[in-house]
Amino acid sequence: MVKLLFFILLIGLFIYGMTLLRSGLMNLSAESLKKWLVKLTNAPWKGVIIGTLITAVLQSSSAVMIITIGFVSARLLTFPQSIGIILGTNIGTTFTTELITFDIEAYLIPLAITGSLLVLLKKKGLRSIGFVLLGISCVFAAMRGFEYFAGTLKSVEQINRLLLALDESHLYGVLAGIVITAIIQSSTATTGIIMGFLTAGTMDLDTGIAIMLGSNIGTCVDAYLASIGSGREAKLAAYAHIWLNVIGVIIFYPFIYWLTEIGLQLAGQADVQLAHISVIFNVVSSLLVLPFAAQFGRFIIKIHDK
Repeated sequence: MVKLLFFILLIGLFIYGMTLLRSGLMNLSAESLKKWLVKLTNAPWKGVIIGTLITAVLQSSSAVMIITIGFVSARLLTFPQSIGIILGTNIGTTFTTELITFDIEAYLIPLAITGSLLVLLKKKGLRSIGFVLLGISCVFAAMRGFEYFAGTLKSVEQINRLLLALDESHLYGVLAGIVITAIIQSSTATTGIIMGFLTAGTMDLDTGIAIMLGSNIGTCVDAYLASIGSGREAKLAAYAHIWLNVIGVIIFYPFIYWLTEIGLQLAGQADVQLAHISVIFNVVSSLLVLPFAAQFGRFIIKIHDK
């Protein structure tokens, strides 16, 4: 029980670090990024580029989706314009997944101290940088904690049973990814936890990939909640986000073992392998839909605009 409590605290630390990081980056760049979001989305491919860049900077696909739905609701964007952005957010979120695989353990304490000191200053720019540094230190500290506790958690009977069940069925892995991400509201946090288990050797890569696929569906919960009470087009944008990720998971699900082999060829470390597979999944899924963005939009309207 104590081990589980520590693990829950680590999840909280990871999410808190992501919140600090996102807050600092938004304070530094949010206004200019929002202007780009509105101005440069007259073509789906432009929306993909802007959605990717803004998500990479803000370190949250959910945050960008919520902003996008807000803009659609306020009629600053149309539903067709939002499709390119939605495709881009899925690509942009992989930057965070790759970022947390870096080894900066030796710099965590200096980053935390520097960030804490900058947060105390009055100047907005320096305070924002402080939030970024403090957020990074929290995220990476949590990642190291995930790796340490993942090995010890296998001795907990309930956790061991769960891991065995997930290893036996990819479908269970996808469902676990959906549920975990819907609860903690961060696909990056879910991926970070799985990376810890992979690095500790307590989970197979194919199981980690299945959970990662599910997390891409679970992350749609934020966007859907943001659309409740909004206008017609805002709801359509939320539905488009859900359908894009569901279709992507359905397409890739039969090829999990094939993706596992690719991951093993791309990198030697399990966490990096999962990060690279996440990039492949999100990039390919988005690029497959991009040429058919208009048809995809009509499909969403036909199903949900009743």
